[in-house]
Amino acid sequence: MTTYNYPEIPSCSWQRPIGLGWDKPYTVRYPSNIDDGPWQGMPLGGFGAGCIGRSSRGDFNLWHIDGGEHLFQTFPACQFSVFEYAGTSAQAYALSTQPSEDGTLQSWQWYPASTTTQITGKYHALYPRSWFVYENVLQAQLTCEQFSPIWANNYQETSYPVAVFLWKAHNPTNAPITLSIMLSWENMVGWFTNALKSPEVQIRDDGSPVYEYQPRLGESQGNYNNIVENTEHFGCFLGRLGNNLPIQEGDGSWCVATIKNSKVEVFYHTRFNPVGSGADLWESFSQDGSLPNYLDATPADANTRLGAALAVRFTLQPGESLEIPFSLAWDFPVTEFAAGINYYRRYTDFFSRNGDNAWAIASTALQEYQIWRSQIQNWQKPILNREDLPEWFKMALFNELYDLTSGGTLWSAASELDPMGQFAVLECLDYRWYESLDVRLYGSFALLILFPELEKSVIRAFARAIPHSDDHLRVIGYYYTIGAETTKAARKVANATPHDLGAPNEWVWEKTNYTCYQDCNLWKDLGSDFVLQVYRDFLLTGSQDVQFLADCWDAIVQTLDYLKTFDLDGDGIPENSGAPDQTFDDWRLNGVSAYCGGLWLAALESAIAIADVLTNHRGTENAEKVRAQKSIYQSWLQQSKPIYQEKLWNGQYYRLDSESGSDVVMADQLCGQFYARLLGLPDIVPSSNALSAVKTVYDACFVKFYDGQFGAANGVLPNGCPENPKATHPLEVWTGINFGLAAFLVQMGMKNEAMQLTEAVVGQIYDNGLQFRTPEAITPVGTFRASTYLRPMAIWAILMMFG
Repeated sequence: MTTYNYPEIPSCSWQRPIGLGWDKPYTVRYPSNIDDGPWQGMPLGGFGAGCIGRSSRGDFNLWHIDGGEHLFQTFPACQFSVFEYAGTSAQAYALSTQPSEDGTLQSWQWYPASTTTQITGKYHALYPRSWFVYENVLQAQLTCEQFSPIWANNYQETSYPVAVFLWKAHNPTNAPITLSIMLSWENMVGWFTNALKSPEVQIRDDGSPVYEYQPRLGESQGNYNNIVENTEHFGCFLGRLGNNLPIQEGDGSWCVATIKNSKVEVFYHTRFNPVGSGADLWESFSQDGSLPNYLDATPADANTRLGAALAVRFTLQPGESLEIPFSLAWDFPVTEFAAGINYYRRYTDFFSRNGDNAWAIASTALQEYQIWRSQIQNWQKPILNREDLPEWFKMALFNELYDLTSGGTLWSAASELDPMGQFAVLECLDYRWYESLDVRLYGSFALLILFPELEKSVIRAFARAIPHSDDHLRVIGYYYTIGAETTKAARKVANATPHDLGAPNEWVWEKTNYTCYQDCNLWKDLGSDFVLQVYRDFLLTGSQDVQFLADCWDAIVQTLDYLKTFDLDGDGIPENSGAPDQTFDDWRLNGVSAYCGGLWLAALESAIAIADVLTNHRGTENAEKVRAQKSIYQSWLQQSKPIYQEKLWNGQYYRLDSESGSDVVMADQLCGQFYARLLGLPDIVPSSNALSAVKTVYDACFVKFYDGQFGAANGVLPNGCPENPKATHPLEVWTGINFGLAAFLVQMGMKNEAMQLTEAVVGQIYDNGLQFRTPEAITPVGTFRASTYLRPMAIWAILMMFG
């Protein structure tokens, strides 16, 4: 423990008064979609390790402990509390402004919430760090900094299931102050697994496949709490009696811990009732900041729930400061998909796999937290110090990375085939399948820039999946939603690029194409998306990993051949079918489309460039075969490039498609051109046309759409009005598409316009209760769709364009 200066919180962090609510937060557009409300805070925990969230009112309310599953609920006994004795008065508060809603813990005193006229503190967040600064209630100056060990290019600690809470206390008065900080926690071992093994999949009202998740909340039989300590650290270990069977999902341990020091007294209670009145802790804590040092490791019976608590008490002389670290760790080493499909988590490569490592992880955190914090600061510092980036942009840049922690993230243990393990993030909480390829075309820029080995592991998984087939017939949900005749289609056609890498109730990475809203085998963007991301990931990670290209080459050939079969008129470009057969999967495109056609041209250019790399590399097998394939792609490109121009250019922008007759200006019409330039490939359209088109998009979709308040709509007429006022996707503002469009604007020399657009979208997210659950889509009437979405991490593409 050291003295410290009052904490320097980065000025660009997102801020919110502690406990202050929202007047009009965004609400969900469709009742079937998840809307947990605006009380969302930065998540804590490593990638794929499970995570928890603590909101700006101080409650722990997000529980993504079971891989891919979502639980939003406050367990009031999981809480920090503070006792203060100054002069002749004592006060104690549980540090949440939200009292228990179920009548439990009624003896506890809850921290007063801020109002518009009286602030009781501020919550700050700049992922992966967040802070609570307590004001106007206590005599002492008190802050809590929270973080997990996440920083770029770190493939070890970033996987750890741990959170550090660094308390800093300062006495600004001229008399001594005694403080005690308590961390109480409920033993939740065994809760976070689905009681329904291989639950039945059904089609929701919006056409999406869903299944029921029933965690085993409150089932604590066999759980026990004990004291653990070494020479430097002291903790409460929350475990469960073993049954001599192999460890299952939900089996494991929790641990809360702190450090020993001559300046502090440590107190404990290993068996309080977390659903009682709370007096068994509060009577002693609120009186003098102590706990009764009660030790009882008896396992719980069927009707008992167990809590444990640690408290650290110390006295500060006038002007004195102290830093007190706590750690919270959990060890649930197994993620189960369908019954019997089990994976070990990445962090088990560094700790054993028996589920008893929460104490080892917690004590590691107490040893290493200062190093971890420095690593985070060193990673962020070059960006935070840049004067060409506005504060709000830096804030959103880091905070949008929250999804790498709380997006149902999976990160498996290493194997011979995957030496860094396999990685995956959900498309979102409502569309609960992994790494949707069309979405990650923009959304994966953050992973590529910060964790390139994880990025390449995802693309390798797609390459392996492309040749596979699954003839199982499924109902296509889109036709169900529009009341059309039931349509069925095969789950996965051989050589079609899958839409996603599967869902947490089946077998992620092996059983792909989980979504059945549309028949993804007919989509016209996925094959191109795959080829573009392969070449991008090679080029932007140093152009050295030729083996990565070789691993993906066969899949590139297979999927481009497959995609070419949709070129029914032989003009060189696959046509859209008139059904929603691309990422805008409620929006019908007909014939050659600006979006899919442009991606096709850029993908052909990428495939040609990949062939050149492979044939110039001495170790490449079948070089002649690769050269022959290259010449095929050159002929396709030569044929299709003029067709794209001829059929779609209207003198000002590129038409939506060649056959619908629509005059809509599509915001993302030149995604293919953006990618071609990004990858140093020839323009797919004349640069003067690209500039004219992007200026038209900016004017129509952004400036003229509600005066630029919300961001760019996906598709409106040149005057900013809807073509069809009842349309869904064209009139939504897609956060990730907007960030992708902004990156294109920067690329085209329109930096000011890019930042105006980006600022509008960031403001909508962070001013309206959407923080740490950024949705796919918002609307001008204050509704959103599909929270905790993958695509908004495209904001990192803007940074890449800035250089």
